[in-house]
Amino acid sequence: MINHKSMLLFAVLFTFGIAGSAAAQALDNVKACFVYLGPIADGGWTYQHHRGAEAAKAGLGKRVEIVWQENVKEDASSESVIENMAASGCDIIFTTSFGYMDQTNAVAARYPNVKFEHATGFKRDHPNVSTYNARFYEGRAVQGLIAGRMTRTNKIGYIASFPIPEVLAGINSYYVNAKRVNPDVELQVVWAFTWFDPVVEREAAISLIEAGVDVIAAHTDSTATMEEAAKTGGAVIGFGQASDMTDFKPTPRVSSIINNWGPYYFRRINELLNGTYGQADSLEGISSGVVLIGLISEEVPNSVKAEAEALRDAIAAGTYHAFTGPINKQDGSPWLADGEFPADGDVLGMGFYVEGIEGEIPQ
Repeated sequence: MINHKSMLLFAVLFTFGIAGSAAAQALDNVKACFVYLGPIADGGWTYQHHRGAEAAKAGLGKRVEIVWQENVKEDASSESVIENMAASGCDIIFTTSFGYMDQTNAVAARYPNVKFEHATGFKRDHPNVSTYNARFYEGRAVQGLIAGRMTRTNKIGYIASFPIPEVLAGINSYYVNAKRVNPDVELQVVWAFTWFDPVVEREAAISLIEAGVDVIAAHTDSTATMEEAAKTGGAVIGFGQASDMTDFKPTPRVSSIINNWGPYYFRRINELLNGTYGQADSLEGISSGVVLIGLISEEVPNSVKAEAEALRDAIAAGTYHAFTGPINKQDGSPWLADGEFPADGDVLGMGFYVEGIEGEIPQ
């Protein structure tokens, strides 16, 4: 059996292409540096970024050195961390969380010969700044289908981090695709206002469980949600977030969204090595393997597993979009007509709930 680690390295070695136009000289060696929001051991977001960095290093060999710093806050203090990396000889710096956007661009202005890559942001204020993101909402569509089919209480939950478009797109996709297979489903959203805080994430999970929710998706970084679900003895199920979270198979973790950053890191560092690197704005999803759907466990009935896998494959093939109309906004106003789907910019700028989700988006 091929495990996920082998699959990740395989994807790094064989899934790559050229992004951007030639804008750099070839380098004999590259020092690639990574700024991480949480600890590598978070089991989720940072863990998966670091696995991607290690896989890129493994694929490119001795010509690449990787350096990283964990637990960097998304505030003004991150600017000095990024600056220290630039001053220390890093050729390319990957800042791996949304809250580093302004700080990344500020340092980039002072170090025009260093390449900066910002994850999940949208500002490229300087020619040496690129952005990269993933269609995480595609994975939420698959999770929503499973949630809609598997819930016994018709109450599904979502632990949200911050009210930014990426998170809102995930909430909406999860709900829309659950509702399509189960018209009676209700969604409860708890805002954690953190990416990584196991205590807060745990409290959010407990509040959902106490409210009768029996399927939980989380857009936060630790395994705390899975840990709480595990205490219910199978009454509550959920999904691995950012990484496979295999320690919780076969239940409560019945599938996962895996952020497979290795191919991207391999590609961009390799472009720097061979002189084809250029400014880029990358947005990839299930079709390219940047977003993977973790193995669906035996806790899911075969019919539901087949349905979820068919949805995954349709998204990959481009024959289905996670947001396919008719869909209205929460206030009842039309968003997508029958059979219509949104442009990427509409999803990347999403600032609303879809019709049927209760509550207000925090400001």
